[in-house]
Amino acid sequence: MKDDKGRVIYVGKSSSLRDRVGSYFQPSTRLEVKKAPLLDQVVDFDIIECDSEVEALLSENRLIKDIQPRFNARLLDDKTFPYLMITTEDDFPGVFITREPRRKGVKLYGPFTSVYQLREAVQLLQRAFKFRTCHLEILQDDPKRRFFRPCLLYAIKQCTAPCADKISREAYREDIVRLGRFLDGSKQQVLDQMQTDMTTAAASLNFEKAARLRDELRALQGLGARAKKGDQEYWQPEAFVSNPQQSIGKLQEALGLTEPPQIVEGIDIAHLHGGEMVGSKVCFIDGMPFKDAYRRYKIKHGQGNNDFLSIQEVVERGYRDAGASNELFPHVIMIDGGMGQLNAAMDIFRTMNVKPPMVVSLAKQEELIHIHGRPEPLRLPRNHLGLKLLQYVRDEAHRFAQHYHHILRRKSQLEEDVRKGRRPPKKKSKPPDLQSDNNLAKGDV
Repeated sequence: MKDDKGRVIYVGKSSSLRDRVGSYFQPSTRLEVKKAPLLDQVVDFDIIECDSEVEALLSENRLIKDIQPRFNARLLDDKTFPYLMITTEDDFPGVFITREPRRKGVKLYGPFTSVYQLREAVQLLQRAFKFRTCHLEILQDDPKRRFFRPCLLYAIKQCTAPCADKISREAYREDIVRLGRFLDGSKQQVLDQMQTDMTTAAASLNFEKAARLRDELRALQGLGARAKKGDQEYWQPEAFVSNPQQSIGKLQEALGLTEPPQIVEGIDIAHLHGGEMVGSKVCFIDGMPFKDAYRRYKIKHGQGNNDFLSIQEVVERGYRDAGASNELFPHVIMIDGGMGQLNAAMDIFRTMNVKPPMVVSLAKQEELIHIHGRPEPLRLPRNHLGLKLLQYVRDEAHRFAQHYHHILRRKSQLEEDVRKGRRPPKKKSKPPDLQSDNNLAKGDV
């Protein structure tokens, strides 16, 4: 949908455009607060015909991320659809589900629209073709392989254990070739046989087997819900990650730094309506996570749902020593949020004796980079490697904060259940000295 200046203001998809577009111009639709402004500005339509519903979804995702229409609320983030990747250049190729596929030395399938169905399908395929899904570096000429202890997948016959020299390179590659033929060729014969077995099991009242076959059939059918035309990078160029050092160089160039930002740290806040509010601080060195330097904080200000105060508390606690000149600041500190969050953090940094080299914030909606001391935000292309590095830091800080938040929520819920009698209290164990005395007494008797 376009406005009178030719600007795209909304992107949508439908198998029936007549019904979809017509629904916007019903009298009831004009009463909706979100849709009424859109209808007042639409003057023209452009149509792109796709070969399938899957490609329509991927096209919609690509256009929204590139254009950022003002009336679209979904698909504006940096999330990508997953790929199935076979590392063909390895001596013993592995099969992986990834959102950051490699460009060379691999064979890619996808992107897929359902990561859940893809995971289920890979488990079923592994039972048949027994490929490895581990990230071990397995070399044909490594004599130590025969002393290696394979994992549980070998014991349950879902992997032929090339890591432990249980299969030759030639035999393993034959399994990978057969897997490729299954993914590339027609799967209909296998699916038809499973459909027949499921019907037979249901007719003989073996409902447990029928249900298992139904789930397996649905998972394998999900392998068809993937893009089939064009270059792999056509749909999701931002998913193909380059060398982290290149990302550091691009970030240095975008921010105008005199030196490459080898250390980047990110801060995020997580809570649910102000409850169990926590903060996180993650650290990246040379473009990769350095988890030994991760820190998490239980927010203590007691002012409820106040992101600004929470960020200030995390900044003050996280960089107190740096402010006292006892340690160095990272090259870039990134706050998850907009200009308000950045200003809140700077209020604390101004009270410190030593100031950080660079503080920025990254806003989720439009992925704008707000930089301290600059009046206008920085807008980088979606496939800019420097932006991708900041997004990686932001997403990791969010994940780490959410993990701690969920731990505290489960603990709080458990305590509430115990208080209301829905769960029994945890039994208290005897002190170690008392247990040893009792055991000694029994031994004497």
